[in-house]
Amino acid sequence: MRLAATRIITDDLEPLVTFYERVTDTPAHRLHPLFAEIRTSSGVLAVASSQTVPLLGDGVARARANSSVMLDFLVDDVDALYLTLRDVVEEFVNEPTTMPWGNRSLLFRDPDGNLINFFTPVRIDSDVRAEE
Repeated sequence: MRLAATRIITDDLEPLVTFYERVTDTPAHRLHPLFAEIRTSSGVLAVASSQTVPLLGDGVARARANSSVMLDFLVDDVDALYLTLRDVVEEFVNEPTTMPWGNRSLLFRDPDGNLINFFTPVRIDSDVRAEE
């Protein structure tokens, strides 16, 4: 089994797709007027209009209702990206912060309120001590 994609359901498809194109610097593949994909080397972020929900089942998904899932993106330099994202992102949850588990992390929300984590692994003091 292989996870093929993560899908976000939205009431505002084009603004959300455009947001993800800008923050990932990756063009979307628009497979249908109600569906697009941001394809990366490690996975796919799909964005679908809430108009597709009835095809899946009555009321099985609701736009802007996520409060428990975070999308994690591994990036080369989270600090440099933070500077470029300030003109794109409306709500930052934090500035780049080094986490105890060894990632430098930047949390922000997309236009629908979904939590996004851009992170860069970094060496922490415990790594240096373990090698001595």
